[in-house]
Amino acid sequence: MREYDVARVWGIPIRVHISLLVILPILAYLIGSGEQIGLYAGLIESLTGTSLDVAVLRQGNTPWVIGSVAAVALFVSVLLHELGHAWAAMRYDLDVESITLWILGGLANLGSIPREWKKEFWIAVAGPIVSVATGVVCYLALFAVPASADVTTFIVGWLAVTNLTLAVFNMLPAFPMDGGRVLRALLARNRPYVAATRTAARVGSAFAILFAVFGILPPIQPMFLLLALFIYGAANSESRMVALSDLLDGLTVGELASGTEASIDAGATVDELVSRMFADRRTQFVVTEDGTPIGVVSAVDFKALSPEERATTTIDALVERDLPRFDAGMAAFDALVELDGNRTTEALVEDAAGTRVITRADFAAAMEMRRLVGTHEPF
Repeated sequence: MREYDVARVWGIPIRVHISLLVILPILAYLIGSGEQIGLYAGLIESLTGTSLDVAVLRQGNTPWVIGSVAAVALFVSVLLHELGHAWAAMRYDLDVESITLWILGGLANLGSIPREWKKEFWIAVAGPIVSVATGVVCYLALFAVPASADVTTFIVGWLAVTNLTLAVFNMLPAFPMDGGRVLRALLARNRPYVAATRTAARVGSAFAILFAVFGILPPIQPMFLLLALFIYGAANSESRMVALSDLLDGLTVGELASGTEASIDAGATVDELVSRMFADRRTQFVVTEDGTPIGVVSAVDFKALSPEERATTTIDALVERDLPRFDAGMAAFDALVELDGNRTTEALVEDAAGTRVITRADFAAAMEMRRLVGTHEPF
């Protein structure tokens, strides 16, 4: 298991990815190193006008206490940032499935991303606004901390600086970071959502390349390399998903599901299937049992069988029976996402008329038809 539920806020599961458990000790070590303590102490002194005794901060186990507390507090700040996104999403009646804290920060997993630019804009900026507010609160708290409390002053000051930095960094237009989503929202004011996403994804990919270059320059920064990989992959993945959603908009699985005209009984042998394939000039058939579709068989499924095995092996031994089942009224895009989640290429579609089969080829044909015809009318 890679994620652990640790709490609930407003009914939203708060999850910790195992990568966070790996990065926390490393982050604590980095923050607690003498160089970092000296750097941030000077910055905090310039912000508040107070004087920090760096020798006290570096004494004994104090650096590791500072590093540990600051590392945990940083991810609490990240959680507040993500709760800002979640609060804004819920204001628009959007479902927030979970919030996950991981090696690169946090992810608020929404049930869907709104296509109305104003909604996406305010959901995207809500996180940085919370980070700015957290930073300001920490900054004001510095003036209430006793002058002799060097450790507390350092940690609170470090959180003030880090939260403000977090807000600024997240507003870089590196889609799908917050700034990239703001960019897409602004672009979507006067152009199609798919085109806005494509442009934002290209900008995000450019930033990913910049982060990768920065990451490999001496001294090597592994976190920037990880961030570059995440942004590049996520930007292109979301761009693809938005394009697919647009092409399948308004369609249901019932409209795309295959009929049973090209079908073969599960009790038939592979040799009989091959004969049907040559006769009908098809490489894929719906498999039926007592007249009810149970799956799909194609040439790939028996490719490894020898001629002797094809004569004795029935299709029933090849077909996958444990397929997802969709209601015919289910949105086609939602069904495609579920197919991806189940890592399967076909599913059964059920309605009042009986059971049919839908495959990735059916989705592909529908999207190609819409792309060529240039209309989004249902079939």
